[in-house]
Amino acid sequence: MHKFKSGLLSLVILCVCTAPLGFAATKKVNKTPKKTTTAKVAPARKKGKIAAPVAKQKTGQKALTKQKASVKETRNSKSKKIVTARSGKIVSKKLVMHDRRGSHGKAYIRRVSLRPAPPIITRFSAGDLAGLKNTPDPLSLRSNAALIVDESKLEILFEKNANIALPMASVTKLMTALVVVESMQDMNEILEITQDDVDMLKHTGSRLKVGTRMSRGNLLHLALMSSENRAAAALGRNYPGGLKGFVSAMNIKAQVLGMSDSNYVDSSGLSSGNVASARDLAKLVMAASQYPILRKYSTDTHYSVDDGLHQLQYGSTNALVHNPNWQIQLQKTGYISEAGQCLVMKAIIDGRPIVMVFLDSKGKGSRIADAQRIRNWLTRQQQPSIDQQLARNEPNV
Repeated sequence: MHKFKSGLLSLVILCVCTAPLGFAATKKVNKTPKKTTTAKVAPARKKGKIAAPVAKQKTGQKALTKQKASVKETRNSKSKKIVTARSGKIVSKKLVMHDRRGSHGKAYIRRVSLRPAPPIITRFSAGDLAGLKNTPDPLSLRSNAALIVDESKLEILFEKNANIALPMASVTKLMTALVVVESMQDMNEILEITQDDVDMLKHTGSRLKVGTRMSRGNLLHLALMSSENRAAAALGRNYPGGLKGFVSAMNIKAQVLGMSDSNYVDSSGLSSGNVASARDLAKLVMAASQYPILRKYSTDTHYSVDDGLHQLQYGSTNALVHNPNWQIQLQKTGYISEAGQCLVMKAIIDGRPIVMVFLDSKGKGSRIADAQRIRNWLTRQQQPSIDQQLARNEPNV
């Protein structure tokens, strides 16, 4: 009996010890074998988004070359979203991810913008809107309005739409300078650039910072030579009666000169409300050229001023003053989109004082080219013809 109990106890102990081994073996046998082909599917974020599967296949010990990741584009009513098959991520609607492989087998990403190009806005000048660009002329000028006058004889040599009032941009500063000089204000008085002189209409820049202190003479010099807007604004603001009184004085002076088609609204010319005809501006040029200080300041090529911190170098806005072939006595340029490229000038051509006015010219260098065309035309007129030369050489009988 004792032997029977001992044998039964040994059998129970043996069963308990071998049970885990049996379960482990069963678990190992029931394990799912590896599949030779696997597929991964990119999750779709929203309903209607299709995820592209990428298949990775292995044959034997060598793996087949990985397939290129395909890009699926899905469209909705508002924008495009891109789902990449390689990462399963949605790419930004502004960029498309193109996954390619280079010559060395390395993957690279090329980004292509889907953002549309900004629209091209065509701006028409006041002359274009008035239909002046269709006006033909024998010299094929690029300016919509022009006038050429021989000051010595007060003879009009050439004109094109000369009686139509157009925006004159910074040519306004020539009247600003004339009013300042004739008001006999102290040129050595120190004026300060303030926030009121900052251009809030066209938002043009300036090297004269708010707080800069400078003499009235230097501000006048910069306004004429370099068309400095803050300098012109400070000149008008420091006139008796302020800017309102200065603009009133400008319009009174225009009436005195017989500029019947002119109107001034500021001292810098940034507003398209500053208008004048080519005939009016020819009268302004002849009046301003009587003052040596205006002739000198407008025709200087370079000028250096001290703003209190360092020296500022300025240059002329008219390339013709650098040309030794031109004898320019007075000049002023101007540009805003409503006025186009403008130029008024008095020059000596073949010994004659010629006043030139060009308004609403098309192209950055077109006003300079028009002036050169006029000069060549006047020079050819002065040359005697072949018949005249033969007549001079014939002996008197």
